[in-house]
Amino acid sequence: MKEYKVLTQKDKWFSGKFDPERLESAINSYAKQGWVVKAAFSAEIPGFFSTKREEAIILLERDNNGTYFNI
Repeated sequence: MKEYKVLTQKDKWFSGKFDPERLESAINSYAKQGWVVKAAFSAEIPGFFSTKREEAIILLERDNNGTYFNI
């Protein structure tokens, strides 16, 4: 069984200041926990008053080692 995590610019790692070095640190830290990057893309996020912004989204995957969740 697999589990997934979505990493975005609003993740705790970035403290409101997204940059490539912090992204690299976050991915490396998650990798030590067994997470693997499965996909990376950007999405257009609607904002106030018809403004839109691009946001980076990284999808991480890992084996959940037999832990099952009831959803």
